[in-house]
Amino acid sequence: MKTILVSALFAAAACHSVLRAEELYIDPLKGHDDGPGTLQEPYATLARAVNVANALTGNGPVTLKLFPGLYVLNDKVTLKPARTTSATARFTVEAVILPDEKEWSPAKMPVIQSVSANNSTAQFPHSTGFLVSASYVSLRGLKFLGNPNPSVVYYYPVTKEDESLQAMEVSQCYFISEKNSIPIQGGIWAQGPETDINHCVFYNCRNAILLFKSVAGFSITHTIMYGANESAIWMGPIESGFVFKNNVVTHCHYFWVRPEKSTPSYAFSDCLITGNEAYTGFYTNMGLAPASPESDHNLKETNIAKTGKVTLVEKSEESLPVGYLNLAPGSDGYGLGAGIFKAPRGK
Repeated sequence: MKTILVSALFAAAACHSVLRAEELYIDPLKGHDDGPGTLQEPYATLARAVNVANALTGNGPVTLKLFPGLYVLNDKVTLKPARTTSATARFTVEAVILPDEKEWSPAKMPVIQSVSANNSTAQFPHSTGFLVSASYVSLRGLKFLGNPNPSVVYYYPVTKEDESLQAMEVSQCYFISEKNSIPIQGGIWAQGPETDINHCVFYNCRNAILLFKSVAGFSITHTIMYGANESAIWMGPIESGFVFKNNVVTHCHYFWVRPEKSTPSYAFSDCLITGNEAYTGFYTNMGLAPASPESDHNLKETNIAKTGKVTLVEKSEESLPVGYLNLAPGSDGYGLGAGIFKAPRGK
């Protein structure tokens, strides 16, 4: 009888742990910050929701669900939960309606707009939007714009400064920049292992993705990098693990830059990399420099197309087309499945 009772107590404790998963809702149009953050009474601001989420104790995943609207950040939002995160208990910030859902439209995508001055001195003064300060954090279905604050030179919508943290995922997100008005210096600037970037669109960011310290086990897949006027990828030394496939990279200054005189064993597969001013290069104390064919001898390419014309779906009427800034049907590379939709979708 005692054994049965102890087993029952353990089972009850396990069920209680599962039930401690938390969902908080934010609606900048209808919410209020003095409410409970429920579906019926959401918060109004990300700052309030993140402060509440960070303070939650116990076990289980935490998910912040963003309704459509404009989210203005007057300072960085630090994702640093008190709960212990894990592969089965992630800290997630995502749209209420994700891109593959039938009711999704561009107008229903949460828009993240930073207006803050420099709010970080890590390595050099800059402004950041989301500062990821925990392992196992996911960002899904969000649209990040640049920072129009005239005092900001370097803006990064998503950063992870601590190289000991792991398993950051960024999925189905837009990063849209315009260098004369809302610039993005780097869409994602992440230190540490196991960064997973998939089904994202980086449009006219100065650099799409920057990964410097403790780069290991990272993955960039099904992503469009268009118009980077410095580099699509700015990479530090790779320790281990590397997946780069089903991506489209075009209209960039450099496709890929790496440390001076390094010859790591890269492997690219099933991508369209075309129409860029330079292919691979080094970053040096004197700036960027093109890599020689000899220095690329460890580069392994499988099914990499280097010619073709990329056509994006662009706005031509009052409203945004469903697949805007994704590859237009008939564009070279369309069959790679790159873009914010994980399932095929029309214009």
